[in-house]
Amino acid sequence: MKENKELNPIKQILDENNVDNITLYNEANEPFEFEQIAIIPLGEGDEQKLYAILLPVTPLAGIEEDEAVVFEVNEDENSIKNCEDETIIDKVLVEYEKLLAENDKSGE
Repeated sequence: MKENKELNPIKQILDENNVDNITLYNEANEPFEFEQIAIIPLGEGDEQKLYAILLPVTPLAGIEEDEAVVFEVNEDENSIKNCEDETIIDKVLVEYEKLLAENDKSGE
C-alpha cells in the first residue's frame, strides 16, 4: 500500500525541479489546483517577500480562464495567501515581464 503524504505547497513552490501542480485549500478546506508560473522576490534584505504567480487549472469564480493569480508566500508562517494589493500585483507582474525579456534575450 502506498503512503499518502500531503505535499507542502511552499516546498513545492520553492523547489526549482517541481513540475507538479500545486494544491491550495480555501477557508472551507476545498482544494484548488494551480500550475506554477513563477516565483518573484520583491524588496531587499529582511524586507524581501516572495510572491508566486499561479494559474488555476480548473475555473475559479471571478478569474478569467487565462488569468493568473498572485500569492504572497510566507515561509516563516508557513502560509500562502492571495495578494489583493493592486500595487504589489503590478510590481510582481513588472518583475515577471523583466524575467521573460531576459530569457528571450538569452535564448537568441
